[in-house]
Amino acid sequence: MRCMKRLFVVVIIGCFGLVPLAAQAKKPQNKRYRYVQNAKCKLGVDMESGGSVFYFSRIEPERNLINHADRGRFIQQSYYGDPDGSKWMGKPWRWNPVQGGDWRGKPAKVLESRISHSSLHIETRPRNWAGGQEIRNAIMIMDARLIGDLAYLHYKFVYRGKHRHKPRHQELPAVFVDKALPNLVYYKGRKPWTGGKVSKDVPGWPNESRRPTECWAAYVDNKGWGIGVYTPHMKRITCYRAPGKAGPTGMGCSYFAPVKTLAITPGFVYEYTVVLTIGRVEDIRKRFYALQRKRRR
Repeated sequence: MRCMKRLFVVVIIGCFGLVPLAAQAKKPQNKRYRYVQNAKCKLGVDMESGGSVFYFSRIEPERNLINHADRGRFIQQSYYGDPDGSKWMGKPWRWNPVQGGDWRGKPAKVLESRISHSSLHIETRPRNWAGGQEIRNAIMIMDARLIGDLAYLHYKFVYRGKHRHKPRHQELPAVFVDKALPNLVYYKGRKPWTGGKVSKDVPGWPNESRRPTECWAAYVDNKGWGIGVYTPHMKRITCYRAPGKAGPTGMGCSYFAPVKTLAITPGFVYEYTVVLTIGRVEDIRKRFYALQRKRRR
């Protein structure tokens, strides 16, 4: 993929004494950044970037691990079709609906949203990454819920166009995290789900490929702590580390995406679920093993 945010009751004591509670103003709610949380973790979406996930953190200590330096970052849906005459930074590109928006910063539009304390539903009209136009014959849907240490993201893409795109590698989904998490951890052995030794390496630039045999991968720091992503369809990932400043808004990032070859044709509908968690590698793997056991029942 291309690489390129309560009510307070305040008593003020000053030279005029106590300010009556009735006179206190409510702090305006930030309508751009919306959050869901539970006792373990907190997830945030950017409503001015198609409702893409821009924030994921433990409750304690709180630290956002998602990079959202531009509208191509986040954790978000992204699909690829045929060349369409568009150009990205002067390079020929292709039809590429993106949940966040286009490369010039124009946002995708949220069509509908329902957000409660620990779950959300968002429907988005994507933008063409290089061309910049709204893709009016497609819709992206995301449902998220938090259960314990896990964030479940269910994605759905619906294409109502008439063009028959050729098969392409699709990002399912695109995952951009803080560059301060440099180590990609995954299992690539011949005996998946048996507790074998994991592999750890630092991807280069540009895209590289990995083939996990367990359907999860994680980016962690040098102490083995970071963010893990479980996707039941994962058999291959594309990954890289982009140069630049670390942090949620830094232009440097650590990226990977589970990829699958799909052709987007008239009537195309595709759904899948991603699970996120934060912790040490051994804890991440333990949680994902439990999910895998449930799938096999």
